[in-house]
Amino acid sequence: MKCYLVGGAVRDHLLQRPVHERDWVVVGATETEMRAQGFRPVGKDFPVFLHPDSGEEYALARTERKSGHGYGGFTVYASPEVTLEQDLQRRDLTVNAMAQTEDGKIVDPYGGRADLEARKLRHVSPAFSEDPLRILRVARFAARYAPLGFQVADETMTLMQGMVDAGEVEHLVPERVWKEVSRALTEPRPDVFIRVLRDCGALRVLLPEVDCLFGVPQPPLHHPEIDTGDHILRALCQAPKKLPVRFAVLVHDLGKGVTPEDVLPSHRGHEAAGLPLVKDVCRRLRVPNPITALSLGVCEYHLHCHRAFELRPQTIMKMLRALDALRRPERFAQFLESCEADARGRKGLEDREYPQADYLRAAREAAASVDPQALIAEGFEGAELGKALERARLQAVADLKSTYIAPGQD
Repeated sequence: MKCYLVGGAVRDHLLQRPVHERDWVVVGATETEMRAQGFRPVGKDFPVFLHPDSGEEYALARTERKSGHGYGGFTVYASPEVTLEQDLQRRDLTVNAMAQTEDGKIVDPYGGRADLEARKLRHVSPAFSEDPLRILRVARFAARYAPLGFQVADETMTLMQGMVDAGEVEHLVPERVWKEVSRALTEPRPDVFIRVLRDCGALRVLLPEVDCLFGVPQPPLHHPEIDTGDHILRALCQAPKKLPVRFAVLVHDLGKGVTPEDVLPSHRGHEAAGLPLVKDVCRRLRVPNPITALSLGVCEYHLHCHRAFELRPQTIMKMLRALDALRRPERFAQFLESCEADARGRKGLEDREYPQADYLRAAREAAASVDPQALIAEGFEGAELGKALERARLQAVADLKSTYIAPGQD
């Protein structure tokens, strides 16, 4: 029985990056022997155990054989006869197919170390094509390691394109897709994730509403980058590393993908046109409800946010109510961050000021500062109390608007 550190821990150690979790492969052992040593079984599809002291995962060396479509269509074989090299061969990328012995020696049968130095994400074997989820994983790794200069190897991109053409991506279940998308959007370069998916053709299958934005023109006055898809990628790069915000940015302009050609590059009404598309995407990917709510709010009201200083107090209050801003200040903060990323996701405007966020934040605080108890003390109750509360909040926003001076406007 021999234990080897494998996968991401070895890769990141060689890249001199922080190692957050460690996985192990056990060669030459049976499930009975693992239990006898105190390991606790946790694997459903193949034998994985938790170490009795460290809690780290130890998996028996195994091989896999394709037996169906999609991520779960595999027959797993684990046995003491399975070698370390056979176990590593079933992994996705060469940089993930290295192991380290207990005394620190690197085992690298498939050239992972050379690919680390060459900054290449390359598949280990043709068996890569048996699991379509690996397309999303490669795109996610590309998004993570792009700042270090990593790119997908040409032959791996060709293989992924063939998998898409063969229809394998269509068999992925929504939960697995969302898991990869949600992880990728919080990587350092979420735009690279989208580009890799688009380059191999998977984006048109998984997110056709986003894929069709590429090539759609916008007015150069407001969007010097012109291309809507390019704008989305730029805005993703401007967004803070928060999943709700980045997903909302990803889908905020879906309505531009259905603008009639005869009115391009204008996109009047694209906010309303995008709402059913955002709903479809969120329903299809099983996006959590809070992220769905934020995404719909950003889609519908991002232009309101950009034009905040032009809005009447009544319009501001309508927007605050629609966004549930008084009860959900954290979500409203994410709304403002999404709109700011949209404003800065434009060629040459990445460092522009965005005072609208401070103004609308102040408007929300003004409305929230109205004390219902004071109105109750004045004798208001029931429906009349609700109306008085709305009038007082509207007046608070109007008072703010009359005195507020934005930076650069004094």
